[in-house]
Amino acid sequence: MTSAADAFARARAEGRRALVGYLPAGFPDVAGSVEAMRTMVEHGCDVIEIGLPYSDPVMDGPTIQAAAQQALEAGTRTTDVLRVVEEVAATGVPTLVMTYWNPVVRYGVEHFAADLASAGGAGLITPDLVPDEAEEWIEAADAHDLDKVFLVAPSSTDARLRSTVQACRGFVYATAVMGVTGARESSSDLAGPLVARTRAFTDLPVGVGLGVSNGDQAAEVAAYADGVIVGSAFVRRLLDAGHDRAAGLAALEALTKDLADGVRRA
Repeated sequence: MTSAADAFARARAEGRRALVGYLPAGFPDVAGSVEAMRTMVEHGCDVIEIGLPYSDPVMDGPTIQAAAQQALEAGTRTTDVLRVVEEVAATGVPTLVMTYWNPVVRYGVEHFAADLASAGGAGLITPDLVPDEAEEWIEAADAHDLDKVFLVAPSSTDARLRSTVQACRGFVYATAVMGVTGARESSSDLAGPLVARTRAFTDLPVGVGLGVSNGDQAAEVAAYADGVIVGSAFVRRLLDAGHDRAAGLAALEALTKDLADGVRRA
């Protein structure tokens, strides 16, 4: 089990930024998601976020919603997500679960933390959980040496930024676009100022999720952030490939290499 902070530190030591890649577990199926994430690791991802498919993904855009729905219809359960974590974490890359809070509560917070740690997971990213309401998770995560990644946004006050980063371990997730997730044509002018404001309160690395979909955009974000977080663009490659598994993996490889080149150019 490795903290995401270690991956950011390695990238920094190499004179570059970190690339964080996201895919939902169970998409296109359980075995296929493991193969896809291993491809992303092999070709340049420093950290992997594994999405726990959820039936009411209020913060996800249509691309990730479609992938999560496909995973749910295939019968993906929380135990499958943990199995994917174990397979991906075996590559040695820090592997975190990104999940809405309700599935963790239903599974049992302490139980989930224990099983995630046992699977080699690095921690959780919890987009709909704020530190003020996370006492049970913080206690369980600390007991099992897990990263706690909370989100900050352009709308966060300085007081909220301070309390959020104080509760984080691993890195801080800066979501620099207001609204749901999804690849975008251009970056947001809110991202740089948000990173600067966040760094005023913490020495933790700051990763930015901004709808990045190519290496040029990754280089632009990596100019001011410690890590570039990419999700929808990876999911879209697999969706577009449909049932052609080989084509999907080839598209993932090409995109990962392009993004990895981007974070190195910056």
